[in-house]
Amino acid sequence: MKIGYRTIKTAIGTPLAVTIAQLIGVTNIMSAGILTILCIQPSRKKSVESAWHRFVACFIAIGFSIVFFGLLGYTPLSLALLLTLFIPTTVFFKIEKGIMTSTVITLNLYALGSIQFSFIKEQIFLILIGIGTGLLMNLYMPSLDRKIKEKQIKLEKNYQIILTEIARYIREGNLDWDGKEFAEAEKILDDAMQLVELDKENHLFRDKHSNYTYFTMRQNQFTILENMLPLATRLPKKDDVSTLVADFFLKLADSIHPDNTAFLFLTELNELREIFKGKELPQTQEEFETRASLFQLINELESYLKLKQRFKKPNVRKLNIKKKIKTNKK
Repeated sequence: MKIGYRTIKTAIGTPLAVTIAQLIGVTNIMSAGILTILCIQPSRKKSVESAWHRFVACFIAIGFSIVFFGLLGYTPLSLALLLTLFIPTTVFFKIEKGIMTSTVITLNLYALGSIQFSFIKEQIFLILIGIGTGLLMNLYMPSLDRKIKEKQIKLEKNYQIILTEIARYIREGNLDWDGKEFAEAEKILDDAMQLVELDKENHLFRDKHSNYTYFTMRQNQFTILENMLPLATRLPKKDDVSTLVADFFLKLADSIHPDNTAFLFLTELNELREIFKGKELPQTQEEFETRASLFQLINELESYLKLKQRFKKPNVRKLNIKKKIKTNKK
């Protein structure tokens, strides 16, 4: 059985809030623990937003309690009328996350059976202790970098297989691939974006979120990969141009990584397009359909690469060093 970090924070924060309330000497000390439990959130951003909503809602609830119980008495009917008006009020001010927390305070005031400002003061202490402890617990958020990196590696492996299988079909014409990498890649992208959104919410003052930009780029590329597959499978005839396109797919598959070499591939793709244009015009319907599908594939490849090019500027110095190493080896 796996125990999550939220469970651990709840287990630590709840008795801590109760202990603080007990040391201060307020009544309803268990309410402090309840408020802390309600304030434990999955991210720092949600924690701050939740704390603010609950804090404001609690003070509104105290005001409603003073008015309703003071005028109508401490009866189930007055409590019902209070909640009937209080809940829409929180929704109107978009602080409905504070309904549960403020209801705890309202029920404490209802149980007392009279308006005592000393008791209201104690409730304010409970609010500060419960919400404050929840915020304190949420200051720690485990790093998601390792999980995000794992998603990135898995996704790039899936993209490599997809591009390789497309190349294989263009070259060989038979497709015994079940395409499961498409479903896997889509699932990885969904999971990764959830992690990235959570990571963004844990870094409130960070302007740039490279992981978010990266996976957004990969999502857009995934759509293009989905467009490529039917184009490749519709090729009615294989020729020398289709072989060159298949080779290009294989090179691209071998070069999937976070660094940006897209501009090199775009240059090679332009050369491939020039070769394509230099070919004789198709003579048959089948040749025409083949050329049209190949032309569309080249356009899709260009869109795929331009997405990567916009994502990250190429490390020209690094690429030049690699070129020199290759030249020296030769």
